Amino acid sequence: MHMPKATAQPGKAVAAKTVAIKNFAFAPAAVKVPVGTTVTWTNTDEEPHTVSATSGPFRSGTLMTGATYRYTFTKPGKYRYLCTIHPFMLGTVVVTQ
Repeated sequence: MHMPKATAQPGKAVAAKTVAIKNFAFAPAAVKVPVGTTVTWTNTDEEPHTVSATSGPFRSGTLMTGATYRYTFTKPGKYRYLCTIHPFMLGTVVVTQ
């Protein structure tokens, strides 16, 4: 009996980027990612924080210590965000084609 050879077809890698929330700051404060990337924010501070677009599609709600928030960017653009509890905490995600 003839068995066809199996060939592996690599799938498209899923892009991901992690931003830490620590010492009352987003680290890194600015990231550049391609469309389709999922960004994960993790609160490592002792205080609660949020990840909220200044004018845009995402708002995390309150993140307690150890909590994470994920958002997948589907459109190119510059997305500014802040912590609504501590508005001096600012960050930017630049999404490219």
